[in-house]
Amino acid sequence: MRAFAVTTATRWELLPNVQSMAEFLPGYDTSVWFGVCAPKNTPAEIIDKLNTEINLGLADSKMKNRFAVLGGTALRGTPAEFGRFLVDETEKWGKVVRYSGARPD
Repeated sequence: MRAFAVTTATRWELLPNVQSMAEFLPGYDTSVWFGVCAPKNTPAEIIDKLNTEINLGLADSKMKNRFAVLGGTALRGTPAEFGRFLVDETEKWGKVVRYSGARPD
């Protein structure tokens, strides 16, 4: 018997009958993500303009469909939300590394 699951926290809309790992391992989420960053001290008006334009592009149906074909979901948000996400991901994976006992060589 083969069992399949997606590794995201929720089911993937293109495979609605395939469970997510979180359905039988609560809290499991190993999503791959990509984000857009800018150098420190980039003026706020430039950050805001980039964020607005990127969010508009990600909202486009052609872009959404392309992400879906590639197995992804485009998430829009604010720079502050992305900053909190980065902090959360760093904390989550830092715990995993510490628990594993991995050491840089």
